[in-house]
Amino acid sequence: MLFESINTGCLDGNDTPWMPFAPYSNDVMVKYFKIDPVRGETITLLKAPAGMEMPRHHHTGTVIVYTVQGSWRYKEHDWVAHAGSVVYETASTRHTPQSAYAEGPDIITFNIVAGELLYLDDKDNIIAVENWKTSMDRYLNYCKAHGIRPKDLSTFEG
Repeated sequence: MLFESINTGCLDGNDTPWMPFAPYSNDVMVKYFKIDPVRGETITLLKAPAGMEMPRHHHTGTVIVYTVQGSWRYKEHDWVAHAGSVVYETASTRHTPQSAYAEGPDIITFNIVAGELLYLDDKDNIIAVENWKTSMDRYLNYCKAHGIRPKDLSTFEG
């Protein structure tokens, strides 16, 4: 069968760089593991300093966030995600991510994002779109600017 010929892959976190999550923030860093143009999915680590708030956004697809370190929340909810927490976000949700505390360790999350993140202003106008294509462009541009040979992040092969 065809699926039996697909190799299981292991991606080494040291093989891809941390890079600024620009233009949204130079203090928030992202590390890409997989950028899938077919499924419109990204798999990343995100690192943000305590006290940080990111722009409000709307998800067109589902998102799974595992908290590796630190504590964070959505301004619109009363729960706090601590290390070891898993947050599952359904499609069509919108929220404002922020650190749960003004001080403490950096927040590190492992994220599986399907679809687009539509960044919104105060009146719910779309001011930016983040998806697999913008992620791939960010990764390739960062690699080029820093003399890094890019890996093929569209596959799980090492």
